[in-house]
Parts: sequence; C-alpha cells; structure tokens
Amino acid sequence: MSIEVNNESSFAIDEAALQRLATYCLDAMRVHPDADLALVLVDEGAMEQLHVQWMGEPGPTDVLSFPMDELRPGNDDVVTPPGVLGDVVLCPQVAEVQAEGAGHSTMDELLYLTAHGILHLLGFDHAEPDEEKEMFALQRDLIIGFTMAEKQRETS
Repeated sequence: MSIEVNNESSFAIDEAALQRLATYCLDAMRVHPDADLALVLVDEGAMEQLHVQWMGEPGPTDVLSFPMDELRPGNDDVVTPPGVLGDVVLCPQVAEVQAEGAGHSTMDELLYLTAHGILHLLGFDHAEPDEEKEMFALQRDLIIGFTMAEKQRETS
C-alpha cells in the first residue's frame, strides 16, 4: 500500500501516526494493498482556495477528499481492485481550533479527520441522516480500533 504524507503546512505533525492510521483504515475497509493514497496537510490560505474552488464555500475547512478511481470498500471475501484511492487534504490550523472546542489534542483531531476523509474517498457520505449515522459509526469504530492497535504496538 502506498500512502504518501506531504506536510505543506507550518505545523509539526506526527506524519508516521497519520500513515499508520491510514494503513489501519484501508486494511479494515479491505482496500487492495496496491492502492495509493495521499494525505496532504496545508495551511489555511491553501485550504481556503481549495474550499472555494471545489465546494464553492468561503473560508478554510478542516478536511477535503478528492477521490480518483472511485474504489469502494471490500468485504470478508473480496478486496477492492488496486488503484488510486485519491487525496485527503487536511488543515491543521482548523483542526487545532476544533480540537480545543472538543477538549482533545490537535493530533487526535487530525486522526479523526483523516479517517473521515478516507471514508469519503471510499464513497461514504453524511448528507442524509441514515448515511450520517452509518459513516460516523464506522469512523468511530476505526478510531477505536486504531487506538487499541496503537496501545498494543506501544507495549510490544
């Protein structure tokens, strides 16, 4: 699995943790090991430009997802075909503000947003209440599973 993390922001980020989370999410969602994913961290100005250009909305946002090959999750019997999953673009400055409001670290918020962005790349959405319930439950399960895996990795 090729997961590229490109930090173009002014924030110091634990890029390895983002990469481990992405790997965990893609494995859990049965994405082919030859799939490609890019995680890009940008400052507010760059995120605002993307937000206006692609969503038609002013101001920076926390995360944007740009799917490429429209890969979908696999299941217990089938993995996705290989391909380019797409790009997840994160804005640490926006994540920092959200993290303060939520009472957790900026890194925790970035992990949450990364999982969120990956699910969008895999076709999940939260426009309708039932979609939102499914996506956010899956997102929560991925973060919980990753957190448990990280604790196990640290004690090994």
